[in-house]
Amino acid sequence: MATNITITKSASKLPGWLWFVALWCFGVGSAMSLGFAFKLLMNATLFAVK
Repeated sequence: MATNITITKSASKLPGWLWFVALWCFGVGSAMSLGFAFKLLMNATLFAVK
């Protein structure tokens, strides 16, 4: 009693370079937004004291 195992590729699977580009864009975007939030926090607290 042997069972046939078929492996099918899903259509939603992205190629490796596209994963790299997507993760790189996500990393750059999150780093820039974190830096912007840090800049706003520093302007609101540290540089407001004169």
